Order: sequence, then C-alpha cells, then structure tokens
Amino acid sequence: MVIEIDTTSSDPIYQQIRLQIIAAIASGELEEGDQLPSVRSLAADLGINFHTVHEAYGVLRDEGYLVMRGRAGAVVADRTLASIQHRAADEDARMSDGLLRLALAHKARGGTEQDFLARAAQQAAVAYKSEYATSKKSQAVAKEDH
Repeated sequence: MVIEIDTTSSDPIYQQIRLQIIAAIASGELEEGDQLPSVRSLAADLGINFHTVHEAYGVLRDEGYLVMRGRAGAVVADRTLASIQHRAADEDARMSDGLLRLALAHKARGGTEQDFLARAAQQAAVAYKSEYATSKKSQAVAKEDH
C-alpha cells in the first residue's frame, strides 16, 4: 500500500493518512491481520513528523480499524460482527454530525438542498464503486513508474 500526502490539501495530514488506510481496508487492499508500517518507518517514508502518523493510527484504533500490538505495531482489526456493529454506530453518529455541518455550511453559502443532495449522492456513488480507492491506487502506481 502506498500512502501519498497532498501538501496543497486543506485536510490535515493525519486525516489524509487515515482516509487512505480506510479506503485500503474498504477495497480489500488491506485485510484483517495485515501489519502496517511502524509509526517511525511510515513517518520517515513520508517525510513527516512521527507524531502525525501516531495520531492517524490512534484515531484508526479508536474507530476500530486498527489494533495496536505493542512492539509488533499496528494491525488491521478483526472484522467480526460485534466489532463492525460497534464501529458502525460510532461512524453513523460522526457521519450524521459531519453531514449536518456540511449542509449548514452549504446553505450558508446560498446552496440549495437539491444541489447538496446531488453532490452527496455523487460522492456516495464514487465510494460504493470503490473508485476512490482505485483512483488513489492508480495514481500511486503511476508515480512509482516515473
């Protein structure tokens, strides 16, 4: 798995790492039990502070995507029904809060409900077709080839 940081993005670096790892899990690129690079190793590879990677891994652990195994490092968590249900409830609450914030900001800028829903549906279509994970993966492969 290749993680890329977009220094021009308004998203914090730890969130970029988090989202790429979640996309890799969703696409099957990362599977239960797969070990991730150590915090220091990934930080060195990306040229960033190790605290940033540590924060991303910590959030992923708190969300149930990763299990921290001491010196063995971070491992993709078990996807048992109980784990998925717990994680889903937390994610659903965060998603609802996030969607509300986005809808309010869109409305404040003069956007319509119809436009907001169309954009949300478009992004959902991308996510469910795994195009997000696939496009990120193909971009990484293209960069490695050059």
